[in-house]
Amino acid sequence: MTTLTRRGAMGLLGGAASLPILGSPALADTKMTVGALRFTSHAASFVAFERGYFKDAGLDVEFKFFQAAQPMAVAIASGDADYAVTAISGGLISLAEKGAAKVIGGALSEEPGIDGQKILASNAAFDAGLTSPEMLDGKRFAMTQAGSSFHYMGSKIAAAEGAEMEFVPLQKVGAIIGAMKSGQVDAWSIVPHIAKALAGGGAVQIIGDVADYLPDYQVTTVFTSAENAANERAKTEAFLSAFARGADDFNAALVDKTAGEDAAEEMVRLIHKYVYTDRPYEKAAPSIRNGAMRINAGAALNTTSVQDQLDWFKSENLVKPSVTMETLVDASYVETM
Repeated sequence: MTTLTRRGAMGLLGGAASLPILGSPALADTKMTVGALRFTSHAASFVAFERGYFKDAGLDVEFKFFQAAQPMAVAIASGDADYAVTAISGGLISLAEKGAAKVIGGALSEEPGIDGQKILASNAAFDAGLTSPEMLDGKRFAMTQAGSSFHYMGSKIAAAEGAEMEFVPLQKVGAIIGAMKSGQVDAWSIVPHIAKALAGGGAVQIIGDVADYLPDYQVTTVFTSAENAANERAKTEAFLSAFARGADDFNAALVDKTAGEDAAEEMVRLIHKYVYTDRPYEKAAPSIRNGAMRINAGAALNTTSVQDQLDWFKSENLVKPSVTMETLVDASYVETM
């Protein structure tokens, strides 16, 4: 298939006619809560806020931070957050089935040639022979919740390797990191800014790449309430426009590296306001740079990957078999493939 992440194609999508550059006067100072994780992969929202792109679009944004994907989906459905960026989860799909949420765009993607999510082994498991994904049979694989993206990734990797694994729900990323360090679980997969930092500090071992098993994986999506998608088009387009501007800046500075070293340094300092805030800049900067995966230009959505994820959730009986792509995705806002 043609990938969403090929630079030439994505450059065209950045100017998609469906995404206005500036908000209308009617949107002036429209208050909005945006859900996020403190990950480099959420940088488009941070850039849009710090560089005034949300304000240009007529939006007065505040962030609400979460520690896992499924609680974020619940917050969207309940109105505690208006828009959010995170991985597709069983919770999100179930809320879409109930008419409470809609995916409206794409964000982080695996792309050939760009270092992506890593498969990790605990030191104890590595020392006992877990030196590659081929050795995952019989191992304990960490996830936040059943039906999370970690569950999806681990299952797809296990299926490819013919492995039977025990999936261990630990609710939060911080708890997973602690369990990996202590050897309570054997394996995990996570974005590179976390994986490389842990491996570099000797806490875990990198044993593989998720992209080898899930090429062109649409890792995260942009989503909102079904109400916003259906009845707040101007506001939704304004959010996506500002988000896309933030993604363009991020990609140019840290992924394509076309903006120059000064721009890269400025971008890392901006992201550090939100990611690894408990570390001094000098220690946080390498991890932030290591986490620079593609964020789709124009918030374009890889529906082929989304369909594969939806099919997996159905096959595991984690969502109702009646859920369709049209139930989950409003494809009217961005380019899709």
